Amino acid sequence: MAVFVALGAFLMTLAGGWTAQRVTDRRHLVLGLAGGLMLGVVGLDLLPEALEAAGEEVFGVPAALLLFVAGFLFAHLVERLLAARRAAHGADEHGGSTPQVGLTAAAAMVGHSAMDGVAIGAAFQVGGGMGAAVAMAVVAHDFADGFNTYTLTSLYGNARRRAVAMLFADAVAPVLGAASTLLFSIPEGALGAYLGLFGGVLLYLAAAEILPEAHHEHPARSTLLCTVAGAAFIWLVVGIAE
Repeated sequence: MAVFVALGAFLMTLAGGWTAQRVTDRRHLVLGLAGGLMLGVVGLDLLPEALEAAGEEVFGVPAALLLFVAGFLFAHLVERLLAARRAAHGADEHGGSTPQVGLTAAAAMVGHSAMDGVAIGAAFQVGGGMGAAVAMAVVAHDFADGFNTYTLTSLYGNARRRAVAMLFADAVAPVLGAASTLLFSIPEGALGAYLGLFGGVLLYLAAAEILPEAHHEHPARSTLLCTVAGAAFIWLVVGIAE
C-alpha cells in the first residue's frame, strides 16, 4: 500500500515539473511561487515535524533548530565556495552562473523526496489512518517539490535535459523510499535531525536565491502575490493533513 501511494507522489512530482517548464514566459511568477512554496514547506511542515521528532535540547536550544541553522550556514558556505571558484577562473560558459549550485540543491530535493517515501512507509507501519494522513500531505506537497526541483536546476544555468533528469530522479525517489521501509526503519530522532538540517538549506535557497531573483527584473505586485499564494497553499495542505 505504501509503495502504491508513493506512485501518486511520483505523478504529482512530474506534474509540478511540467508546470514549471510551461510557464517560462512568466519566469518571475514561477520564481515567486517557488519561493512561497519553499518558505511554507520549511516554516509550516519541516520545522514543526523536526521539533517534534528531535525535541531534545543542546545547551538550551532544541537540536532540530541547531541543525536548521547549520543547514542554512552550510548552504551559504557551499554557494560562496562555488562563487569564489568561478571568480578565480573567470566567467564560465553559463554567463557567470554556477550550475553546480542548482545540481546540489536539486540533489537535496531528491534526498528529501526519498525521505518523504520513507515517511509514508513508516506511517503505514503505525496504522492505516496515520498512513493516509501522511500520504495526503506528501502527495500534495510533492507537486511543489517537482516544481522547485526543475526551477532550481534550470535557474543556475543547467541545460534542460539536466533539469528533466533531476526532476525524474525526484519523482522516483519517494517510490524507492517507501519500498525501503520493507527492509528497515529510521529512528525518530534521526529523522527529526534530517528535517531540521534540510529545512535550513531550503530556507537559504528561498530567501537568498529564489525570491531576490524573482524580484530582480520584475518587482511586480503579482510576484509578491504568487509568493503569498505558495505559502498559503502549503498551510492549506498541512491543515487538511492534520
